[in-house]
Amino acid sequence: MARQLILDLHVRPARGREAFFVAPANAIAVAQVEDWRGWPGGKLLLIGPEGAGKTHLVHVWAELTGAPVVQAADLAQADLPALAAAGAVAIEDADRIGGDGPAETALFHLHNLLAAGGGALLLTARGAARDWALALPDLASRMQAAATAQLNPPDDALLAAVLVKLFADRQLAVTPQLIGYLVGRMERSFAAAAETVAAIDREALATGHRPGIRLARTVLDKTASLAR
Repeated sequence: MARQLILDLHVRPARGREAFFVAPANAIAVAQVEDWRGWPGGKLLLIGPEGAGKTHLVHVWAELTGAPVVQAADLAQADLPALAAAGAVAIEDADRIGGDGPAETALFHLHNLLAAGGGALLLTARGAARDWALALPDLASRMQAAATAQLNPPDDALLAAVLVKLFADRQLAVTPQLIGYLVGRMERSFAAAAETVAAIDREALATGHRPGIRLARTVLDKTASLAR
């Protein structure tokens, strides 16, 4: 069958609480985020690898609190008093601003404004605050003193749920057999799950075949050959 033109269609991820699957690998972190009124010092660092669900959980928390969600790199241009006035703020990718003077300074001031007003601050990162290479000692000390919630690598149940959600985000209906096949053979990481689903979607569009085990085998074989 001739390969078809692939259209780059927009994927709409579901980010509500009902779409967030709780498993042993993330249950403690979910409980910590939802217990936001009890955070020591009013702040929490949510740490985990790419694709671990940090952004999804941040949006769950934002729905609970009414918090705006801001990329750390955009803080230098943000209206900090207006953000702090919301009473709760979520900052994504805080570990990416180390050495960015204006962004570090803005995060430091926002932290202090929220602390002074009894507000809450949720920050996401890929690793611990000690590894963020922050140049401001006062900011580094405050981040390192914050409570931490860790999103761990997925177990079978969580990886399966993530795959189902990723396919659903692309409006693709798949069978339990396909999910079981992928869980038993793909790299066990959230990033690999996202890449695998995207590759299966592309292959399905290009060949005109529905996603199934045969198509998934082709995609995984291609991925393995490229990795050699």
